[in-house]
Amino acid sequence: MGESLLKKEFKSKDVERVRNLVKKDFSAKTTAGVGYEKQYEIHNEGDVWEESGRTWTIKDGIKQNITKLDAAKKAMQMPLKCPKCGGPMKHWLAQKMYKIHGFCFDPCTVEYEATLRKAGIYEQYEKSMIKGGLKAFLQDMEQYFLEQINQTDTFVTEQGDVEDWSNNDTKVKEKALKNLQEFLTHAKKHLKD
Repeated sequence: MGESLLKKEFKSKDVERVRNLVKKDFSAKTTAGVGYEKQYEIHNEGDVWEESGRTWTIKDGIKQNITKLDAAKKAMQMPLKCPKCGGPMKHWLAQKMYKIHGFCFDPCTVEYEATLRKAGIYEQYEKSMIKGGLKAFLQDMEQYFLEQINQTDTFVTEQGDVEDWSNNDTKVKEKALKNLQEFLTHAKKHLKD
């Protein structure tokens, strides 16, 4: 048994690893890591910059993406406190009144409507609110029916055939459009009164 069975030569990293294990230094590195290291820029509160094709800012210490819809998101958010009186927006009508008036239901909207009653213009205010809701409803209805009339229903079967299920009868479409226009003119005429 004079000859060693181990014919493999150890590399320096293997020797270093065994030395570290004997010394009980388990966190020591035996190789140097290489790779890409990103350049970091330090930004402060309120800074606006562009990175990877996106616009960023820092608000309240948090990095946030600036999008086209930020203004819409902000407009739809209801604050916790009323901007007019500073009271909590806890009433179940607070969100609805905030979208309409920009302040809470109780006491701000109640006081606002009370001043309108004292001035004698509450009925006019009420009619304008109702007309505004009806105008929005008519616009939504018109858009829905136009989409339904102009809709094309084509489907692809399992065999790959394209089937057209839409109603191509132009007389039916013209009659539906005529009826819709007559109804809308009639409804809008009554809204003006």
